Amino acid sequence: MKTHHGASLTQTALLSSGLALSLVMLSACASTPMAPTASLTEAREAIARAEQSDGRQHAGSEMDEARQKLEMAERAVDREDMTEAERLAREAEISAELALARTEATKAAEINREMGRGAEALTEEMRRMGEQE
Repeated sequence: MKTHHGASLTQTALLSSGLALSLVMLSACASTPMAPTASLTEAREAIARAEQSDGRQHAGSEMDEARQKLEMAERAVDREDMTEAERLAREAEISAELALARTEATKAAEINREMGRGAEALTEEMRRMGEQE
């Protein structure tokens, strides 16, 4: 009976040690979040969209900021600071979207000015035609 009690204590001690080790490992996993792969991808895609839309020409400072934030996010991943990487990746995406919006607004303003000049030319042509009659 003494052997049975000793074996029971050993099994309990091993079980307790195993549970404690499992808890430590789980807490270590929980404390290091996964790399923000989706946010980094979204930031890269937003930067690419802004570049394709001539963002560098119309919103250079926003493009620079987006690229800098993305690089900082990638360095944060290397340091295993996933919370910071996530934040920076989202900021990079927002900066790229702002660059795209500014680019589109600038292009729209240019189109409006061109249309205004065309309307003025038509009005002038119609005025001349009226004077000739």
